[in-house]
Amino acid sequence: MHWYRSLYWRIAFGFVAVLAAMLVVQAVLFVWAVAQSGRNMAGQSPGRFGMTVALDLSNLLERDPQADVTRYVRDSYGQDAHPFFVMLADGRLITVGSTSFPEPLLALARARLQRADRPRGDRPDGPRPGRFDPDDRVDRFERGPDRFERGPNGFPFARPAPIVVNGRLAGVVVVPPQAPFGFLLSRYGPMLAVVAVAVLVLGTIVTSAMIFGPARSRLRALEVAARSLGAGDLTARAPDRGGDEIAAVASAFNAMADDLAARAQALAESDRVRRQLLADVSHELTTPITAMRGYLETLSMPELALDDATKTRYLAIVSDESNRLERLIGDLLDLARLEGGGGALRIEEVPVAHLFDRVIARHERACQDAGVTLRASIDPLATTVAGDRDRLEQAVQNLAANAIRYAPRGSAVHLASRRTDAGVALSVADEGPGIAADHVPHVFDRFYKADASRAGVSGGSGLGLSIVKAIVERHGGTLTVDSRRGRTVFELVVPRPESGTRREPNLS
Repeated sequence: MHWYRSLYWRIAFGFVAVLAAMLVVQAVLFVWAVAQSGRNMAGQSPGRFGMTVALDLSNLLERDPQADVTRYVRDSYGQDAHPFFVMLADGRLITVGSTSFPEPLLALARARLQRADRPRGDRPDGPRPGRFDPDDRVDRFERGPDRFERGPNGFPFARPAPIVVNGRLAGVVVVPPQAPFGFLLSRYGPMLAVVAVAVLVLGTIVTSAMIFGPARSRLRALEVAARSLGAGDLTARAPDRGGDEIAAVASAFNAMADDLAARAQALAESDRVRRQLLADVSHELTTPITAMRGYLETLSMPELALDDATKTRYLAIVSDESNRLERLIGDLLDLARLEGGGGALRIEEVPVAHLFDRVIARHERACQDAGVTLRASIDPLATTVAGDRDRLEQAVQNLAANAIRYAPRGSAVHLASRRTDAGVALSVADEGPGIAADHVPHVFDRFYKADASRAGVSGGSGLGLSIVKAIVERHGGTLTVDSRRGRTVFELVVPRPESGTRREPNLS
């Protein structure tokens, strides 16, 4: 990236440009104010300044009539803030601060010198030619030295200050009432430029140290974190200290990084589960297929003479394995539809008694074979549950089959309903050996079998509890398990439907 495209340089250039413009405007206003005030560097008004110069020159010529007035004036007053000129009686014109003055001022000075050389006609004792009338001395003006008069064309001027040497008018000093703007600018311009440059440099350094420096380091840290995250480092984070916009951007970046890290972790876990599922499905499908193939190959051997009883037993095993394979495939498809959101649920009022009766009837033969009693109890406040009848029955059927499979002979499996704040809870409890604590968090995982903790009894595809969990979650409910030695309780809670939901009683 080119340096001039950097945000820091753009901000710096903008800041310096604005500061420079402010300094220029301030300098111009200062010069204009000085010009309007009519004051010189010493703070004197034009009239008093002219009197000061005139008296100084009078003293100089009285001490040394041959003194170089031009050099003295420019050496003594060349650095003053107000331009003026000195017109001597011999016609010499000495200018300070400017080489050109308005012609009315020059004419005024010549007229003043000429008037001093004329005797007054209205006074018998008027002064001799070339003598200065004491009544005209600047320090005796009744109207004050700062009184302005108007000459030809209405041009304003201050009274010329006379240079008196031994009673004679040797010249006059004329100070314009306002200093020219160009003169003041040339006089103060270099000094103001030096001050402006110093302020710019100092302001730039301070601004860079206090504003641009910290902002640049924090943005640089944000850039490094973004590059690291893009390179695959999910732990990269930007410093988000402070409460400004950069901190807000860093916080948003960190939130995005946290979300990406969580998604990456979830994706990795999903991939692991997918691989495990494929391995489990392959294993579960291969087991019955391998058994079926072995028995069928044995039956197809012409050289092997089998009696009818053996053939019948082999065919029964093949039939059982094919049924097992069919159930496994059906459970996989069912679970995929439930977790994928396939198939709409028909929500209606389902009588809990009818639901339990069907479960008991379905498992009557299995209970007789296992020597287990199946009992039901219904809370008067929980006689109906809102949900899909077939799916709820499937969930309770799976829980009951799982409980019967692990219940010891001579024990009982209890079906119960109760009212809760969240809705209606349906529970299935058995009196088996319980589930070890380290197995409890995994009992709803696909193909997970805690056989070692359940008295070594095996059976099932390992998908029954996963299907129950998917059914309950589709209803918006929760499924929990509480297991200890001698009692294991699976409880599913189906929430009450929202107000206004249509309920259809189903007693069939």
